[in-house]
Amino acid sequence: MASASHRRSLRRRRTLAVSAAVVAAGVGAGVVVMNASAGTVDLYHQTLAAKDGWASSGSGTTGGAKADAAHTFTVSTRAQLVKALGSVTATTPRIIKIKGTIDANTDNSGKKLTCADYASGTGYSLASYLKAFNPSTYGRSKLPSGTQEKARAAAQTKQAKNVVFKVPANTSIVGVPGTKAGITGGMLQIQKVDNVIVRNLTFSATQDCFPQWDPTDGDKGNWNSQYDAVTLRGATHVWADHNTFTDAPGLDTADPTYYGRQYQIHDGELDITKGSDLVTVERNRFTNHDKTMLIGSSDSDSTGKLRVSIHHNVWKGIVQRAPLARLGQIHVYNNFYDVTALNGYDLQYSINSRAGAQVVAQDNFWKTSASQKVSKLFSGDGTGSIAGSGNLVNGTVTNLVAAYNASSSKKIKTTVNWTPTLKAGLETSARNLPAELAKTTGAGVLS
Repeated sequence: MASASHRRSLRRRRTLAVSAAVVAAGVGAGVVVMNASAGTVDLYHQTLAAKDGWASSGSGTTGGAKADAAHTFTVSTRAQLVKALGSVTATTPRIIKIKGTIDANTDNSGKKLTCADYASGTGYSLASYLKAFNPSTYGRSKLPSGTQEKARAAAQTKQAKNVVFKVPANTSIVGVPGTKAGITGGMLQIQKVDNVIVRNLTFSATQDCFPQWDPTDGDKGNWNSQYDAVTLRGATHVWADHNTFTDAPGLDTADPTYYGRQYQIHDGELDITKGSDLVTVERNRFTNHDKTMLIGSSDSDSTGKLRVSIHHNVWKGIVQRAPLARLGQIHVYNNFYDVTALNGYDLQYSINSRAGAQVVAQDNFWKTSASQKVSKLFSGDGTGSIAGSGNLVNGTVTNLVAAYNASSSKKIKTTVNWTPTLKAGLETSARNLPAELAKTTGAGVLS
């Protein structure tokens, strides 16, 4: 079972400074935080506390806490990160400390790579692709195929080999405090492995150079991209804590339009799909993004899994999927949603419950503008459920399901088939969340 409580007061922990001896020893010695009620806590070896969401279930989530010196790494380049991750089939516990910002779009020598570099030798060009699949000549009834689609896929494969980092089991990946630690342009892929911790990192500008046109997607077609900043596919026992996710500096407003549709180069920020299970997402900041968190990749993803706890996060400038939930049992509590428009990111909805999802949304706080309708904060397909209470809109207790149901024919159900028990740290009032979470969420506040 997990040890060393993370959920004790973060502010109390931060009031005691890192000792001068530890700072002088450098990042290789590890960063130590002091907890007034629990003694000394090593940030890199810290594990998820008991009862802290679904990821604490069963064996708990310990990541690389048992790593020996030979499997403890400090990395600051893409090549170093790849080497530290090693084989995705490895199970030996490892700790990876990221110092500074790693640019995924670099080669092994550190040279910057561009979209043109990935396209080189594949025969792909955007101009040729646009000409080949123009709806006025190609039509809208089938997916692209042929020479240019094969070239696009080949170029995308080249980029994926560079920007996708495959994480093995029993791993902790932690940003070194004070170094602006993070990954830009890359994706952490946590696939079919157990027991992973991701903390104190900024994930920015994860972009697909080669989106695919799908004329059958919706009434007008859509451009669809690859690469979430962090993606869970069939992963279990994952703790994502104190990270920041953002499109910046490449915001959607800078994207061109082709065939009358936005050329979307961003996918998700943190997606949890393909039978992933037992996940806790806490004290992160999600900002400046469209399709933010997908739980369940399809309506038939996986029954009996997709159990996720999402608490004490900030969502600001998010268009949708905060989260979009399918099939699973999802506890969404003590989050702050600032849904006022930001940098061109305008709200469609916050929480979507569909495909029979069983969501408990409890004691969250929404900040809205005068023009935004409360009925737009929730969404669904008529099969999902959202239970819960204590949700505030601009400080007023509001029944968000009732507001949605009053304006929609696809009603959200109000009862669920489970009762959350793994809810350490649950605050029964959301009133102070905006001020509290402004100081205690995202990368860079752990020390």
